[in-house]
Parts: sequence; structure tokens; C-alpha cells
Amino acid sequence: MNDVRRLWRGELPLGEAFWGWAVLGGLLVNLGTSLGFYLLIIEDLLIPALLVGYGLSLPYNLTVMVGVWRSANAYRGGKTWADLAKIVTLVGMAVLSAT
Repeated sequence: MNDVRRLWRGELPLGEAFWGWAVLGGLLVNLGTSLGFYLLIIEDLLIPALLVGYGLSLPYNLTVMVGVWRSANAYRGGKTWADLAKIVTLVGMAVLSAT
């Protein structure tokens, strides 16, 4: 839980926030919740499907977007990398949240 707090506050290095939490974590969480969503839809369990599909992934995606954004703001390297991390995370999490 401490790592989630550090992510939310932007205290993680940008590379860890982006590659670890947004890219790898985002793929795992969103693929898992999408699979759960579709399996529950097949069983005609609409409310549990929505809870799994969106109730789990949306909070994760929001936390990651805020965390990467804050880590990018604190990044001491090139501004281009920080800006790219913000854009890619924002677009990526929006796309993953919509599917």
C-alpha cells in the first residue's frame, strides 16, 4: 500500500511509475478485468460484470494517471520524456478504461 501512496503523490521515479505501473500494471489489470467482465457477461451476470470490469479498473487507471502525471512533473530529465509519459499514459489509460 505504501507504493500506491508514493505513486499517487508522484514520489516514484518517472520510469518506475510509467513502465511499471502504467504499462505493465495497466496491461495486467485491464486485461484481467476485461476477461472477468466478458466471462460474467456470458453468464448473464450484468451487475457483477460491471463491478469487475469498471469498478476495479477505473480506480487503478485514475491512480496511475495521477501518479505518472505527478512523477513527470517532478522529473529532472528532459521535458520531452516527461511530456511523452503524460500523453501516452493519459491516452493509454483512457483507451483501456473504455474497452
